[in-house]
Amino acid sequence: MFSSRRFLSLYAFSILTTVYAADRPVNNLQIVNRNIAPDGFKRSAVLAGGTFPGPVISGNKGDRFRLNVVNRLTDDSMAKSTSIHWHGIFQKGTNYADGAASQTRPAHSGITLTCVFHLTQHVLGRDFANIFHHTATQYCDGLRGAFVVYDPKDPHASLYDVDDETTIITLADWYHAPAPALLVPGKPLPESIATLINGKGRYLNGSSVPFSVINIRKGQRYRFRVIAMSCDSVFTFSIDNHVLTIIEADGENTEPLKVDSLDIYAGQRYSVIMTANQHVDNYWIRANPEGDSPAFDGGRNSAILRYKGAPARDPTTTQRPSAKPLKEVDLHALTNPAAPGLPKPGGADVNLNIVVTVNSTSSKYEMNGATFTPPTVPVLLQILSGTKSAQDLLPKGSVYALPPNKVIEISIPGTSEDLDGPHTFSVVRSGDSKTYNYRNPVKRDTVNTGLADGNATIRFVTDNAGPWFLHCHINWHLELGLAVVFAEDIPNTAAKNPVPQAWKDLCPKYKSLTSEQIGSE
Repeated sequence: MFSSRRFLSLYAFSILTTVYAADRPVNNLQIVNRNIAPDGFKRSAVLAGGTFPGPVISGNKGDRFRLNVVNRLTDDSMAKSTSIHWHGIFQKGTNYADGAASQTRPAHSGITLTCVFHLTQHVLGRDFANIFHHTATQYCDGLRGAFVVYDPKDPHASLYDVDDETTIITLADWYHAPAPALLVPGKPLPESIATLINGKGRYLNGSSVPFSVINIRKGQRYRFRVIAMSCDSVFTFSIDNHVLTIIEADGENTEPLKVDSLDIYAGQRYSVIMTANQHVDNYWIRANPEGDSPAFDGGRNSAILRYKGAPARDPTTTQRPSAKPLKEVDLHALTNPAAPGLPKPGGADVNLNIVVTVNSTSSKYEMNGATFTPPTVPVLLQILSGTKSAQDLLPKGSVYALPPNKVIEISIPGTSEDLDGPHTFSVVRSGDSKTYNYRNPVKRDTVNTGLADGNATIRFVTDNAGPWFLHCHINWHLELGLAVVFAEDIPNTAAKNPVPQAWKDLCPKYKSLTSEQIGSE
């Protein structure tokens, strides 16, 4: 009935500097409907800049961005209100710009929303490596793209030669019908039709769409930024005959780790170094979705790695059994690796256990007995209007007040969800492990919570006032209520998050929206 996988993602944050490297030029990001056929099947989609994926947004650590999100959506078969969430961008002091619908505020068709924020962490491609996305299920309908932040002082810089827009690899699942028509509570979750690698892919019995090609030169070392901007799918990523060295997970540097394949869950990002040390030829890049094992017939789930000098033809390489797949417990933070708090289970100032269940009547998800239903008034606006108690904040049962500057431990018993939320956190227990690591766990912002016997456990410090989403990054699950809100330091949220007049001016527009426009149904 429902997918067994769940991915939890805490929107990540870090301490802001007060000096910015540069003010980036003002960019207008047009959100439009357009017919596209990335796998040969034409359909209407929700697109940033009219393309899939959307245009790459990039800058350097410390830059100040001003992005005008212009809503030009007109297709009634999909949500027309939109909000761009900059996955992995740490909106400390600019909570209003976080873009999580129902926490801050979406923009209705014809409205422009200006987002101003500063980049203080080296992050990959968002849901824009980071990734940017969406209101309701617009993510599944195409509103996805990469947001890459470069660190001029990258500690791994000596390990690679090439790191630019040509080395971004986006992985996405694709559907042939509008998402609102596919998702029906009580029915099986929608299954993707195709895997798109850098916006191109093929589906079973479909046409032979040209493959995405990544061109390289023998002898050079490449930093590939692999971004899972999937609505649902987990991908097993590999490149035939090549070893990958992981140096970063979700914008957090790691100790280098060599693997020959890696599972990457919805919303996750990895930087991997690949040395072009094989014969000049063509090699398959593979991104096999879970449950399609393995399915590369007709070129599905594939792209091409092409050495300079190789003929322009399909590879003939074969996939070898993986001898060294990634295990999350083998990843270790490069700097300040120790988890906050005491090195024992429950060794935090606040300990929360969040149990995920399915309501047998509504067929919707619950977290500690509550299904998240988007409120008619965004949580940030509720707080700015004077609401100070979590018990008074809407939606009832889905808002948790957290005190400032405290260590928080969250455990999620065996649900296999992919969760994402408001901080980079230390994964002191991975979902597929029974051991705890407080000395040097990986830090990231999206984690797979594990199978039935798992108990994924994360820790972070509440140093970022404001309401933040903790939610499943499988978009179908989020739409079915799998989320909560952490309201950090409610008394000081207004003082620490001054909102611009343009944001305030959206109030009358927001109040006029119907529930369908907001994305609550």
